[in-house]
This record gives sequence, C-alpha cells and structure tokens, in this order.
Amino acid sequence: MNDAARDTNISPIIIALMKSVIYRESDLRRWQALLDLQARVRDYAAVLGLDLTLDEAEGYAFFRQRVAEGGEGADELPRLVSRRQLSYPVSLLLALLRKRLAEFDAGSSDDRLILDRGQILDLVRLFLPDSTNEAKLFDRVDGSIEKIVELGFLRRLGGTDERYEVRRILKAFVDAQWLGEFSARLAEYRRHAGRLDDAAEAS
Repeated sequence: MNDAARDTNISPIIIALMKSVIYRESDLRRWQALLDLQARVRDYAAVLGLDLTLDEAEGYAFFRQRVAEGGEGADELPRLVSRRQLSYPVSLLLALLRKRLAEFDAGSSDDRLILDRGQILDLVRLFLPDSTNEAKLFDRVDGSIEKIVELGFLRRLGGTDERYEVRRILKAFVDAQWLGEFSARLAEYRRHAGRLDDAAEAS
C-alpha cells in the first residue's frame, strides 16, 4: 500500500480522535483500523503536538495534548485539546466515581459498574452543604451528573435518566497516584463544604 493510500486510511481515524474518544464497543470497525495503523496515527499526532492514549484492555483511545519538553520557557504549540475548568461539585463527583470504580474492580468480576441516580446522590451527599431544600440540592447534583455525561465519563443507560454506566476512560484522567492522595483531597472537599455552609448561614 502506498503512502497516499495509507494517509487516506488514517484520515477518518484522526478526525474521529480530534472530535472525541474512540470506543471499541461502539465502533469496532474504526477501533480495529486504529490498532492496525496506530504507529502512523502516533506519528501524525506528534506533528500536531498530541499523544495518542490507547488502552487495548479497556477499549478506548483519545488524543492528549503533549507537554512541552525543556521545562519553563520551552516553546509550546497552540493547544488543540482544550483544558476544561471543572466546578467543585463536578470535580468532587468525578473523584468519588473514580474511587467507587477502584472499589468495584477490587471486589467484583463484572466489567461494568452501573449506578442509579440514588447511589450517585449517596456518594456525594456527605460532601455537599446541608440544606433544608433537598430538591434544590438534588438539582445541583443532577446538573453535575449531566456535565459528567457530557464529558463522557458517565453513560446513560436504556433510555432512562436513572441508571448510568461509569466509563472506564475515567481511569486515564484520574490515575492511581491521584487516587492514592484521595483521603487528603476528601478532607479538603469537606473543608470546602464547611465553608459553603458558613457562607449560606451568613447570607
């Protein structure tokens, strides 16, 4: 196969990765093409300042912005993969979901962690300010759930808003080292929740 034909073959893969994540379960044909051409995809991505993150065991692949070598002051390419600033409730829920996924993997032989809305609310309830208006509190958590669905770390199941699969790509963004510091982070989250409580009482 000549280079022009190979470039034509990788173009749909590059475009798909620039847009989103490729999952084996939802696009097996493109996933297999990525495995066959991954060396060329990595080379192409490197020219753009991107790294290909590909997990064959978990079945996902995506582009990550490459960190410039040489330390502070090193030249950096313009970012193609934008950073996303997450709110406190969203980052908290992501951390709790990652911890729950680690516990699930340690104690279950199943591949998929499925949680309903009530279970997700229970995960986060202890770390949010006490409120006499539970409906408002639940609306806030529902908003965080929707944002995490949009980010691709939760997948709504069966056409209902009540059950979600925790996507394993979360492990690539919240790694084992980060998880090892989780207790300290939760302590900070509790302090943050306490400050929100104090502010609510003062208002």
